[in-house]
Amino acid sequence: QVQLAESGGGLVQAGDSLRLSCVVSTHTFGGSAMGWFRQAPGKERAFVAHINWNGSYTHYADSVKDRFTISRDNAKNTVYLQMGNLRPEDTAVYYCAQGRPPFVRSRSSSPAAYADWGQGTQVTVSS
Repeated sequence: QVQLAESGGGLVQAGDSLRLSCVVSTHTFGGSAMGWFRQAPGKERAFVAHINWNGSYTHYADSVKDRFTISRDNAKNTVYLQMGNLRPEDTAVYYCAQGRPPFVRSRSSSPAAYADWGQGTQVTVSS
């Protein structure tokens, strides 16, 4: 059974930075696409960022482009989300997810493209 564990969330002020980590307990991590999503209170889960299996391709939601960076270390079974210039509207629970094979890149912003999810980590940005 695949397990994903996010960490790194917290309470920060607007303009601060945070780095989220997600450790994945599966030998298939190195061949899997990964994604980050977030869910604010009363809202649906929303796409944040995606990275392909070897890190050569990434894409982002428009709302975080140029502020967030997704990366991965396959030797550590870990995917990261570096978040900069945080805004109050970034407040949410952040989830990492492992792609559902065969992964369809054109659907990488859809939660349905991901098979396994972590429990989430809370990020709160105060103004």
